[in-house]
Amino acid sequence: MKRLKQTLLKLFITFLFCSNSLSDNKQISSKNVSVIDGDTIIVDKKKIRFSGIDAPESFFRGKKQICKLETQKVYCGELSKKKLSQKIGNNFVECLIEKKKDRYNRILAECFVNGESLSVYMVKNGYAFDYAKYSKKKYEEHENFAKKNNLGLWKTKFEYPWVWRKKNR
Repeated sequence: MKRLKQTLLKLFITFLFCSNSLSDNKQISSKNVSVIDGDTIIVDKKKIRFSGIDAPESFFRGKKQICKLETQKVYCGELSKKKLSQKIGNNFVECLIEKKKDRYNRILAECFVNGESLSVYMVKNGYAFDYAKYSKKKYEEHENFAKKNNLGLWKTKFEYPWVWRKKNR
């Protein structure tokens, strides 16, 4: 009986600890959403950067990121932005905001439409990439799927967004 009480007490303490850590994450949700990039949205006037992924730039220091599809130049940042806009449509977006902001003081979050992660959707369809430096390879399997199946930007010749930005600073 004493062992059962100890086990129940441990479970109760674990439950309290876990529920408190979950409640530390803030949530924001709305239908009032604007898409800035394939990895950035505005929800109720708050700019949200999807954590752990990186999408091509639709506008960075006056430049648009270009990819090549055979001999044709394509604005891949615009393609990525369009794909995210189509996915969101008029749907309700829910975001789980991380405690810490990024080094540029941006709000970081993982956002969902109808329970589906927008980050997973963008990476798995080839319009964003696993930003392993920050994601700890959370989206690696989804990126490998897109690459293997030649989806989205994997049909083009491109530079990873972090490489392109470094060259265009």
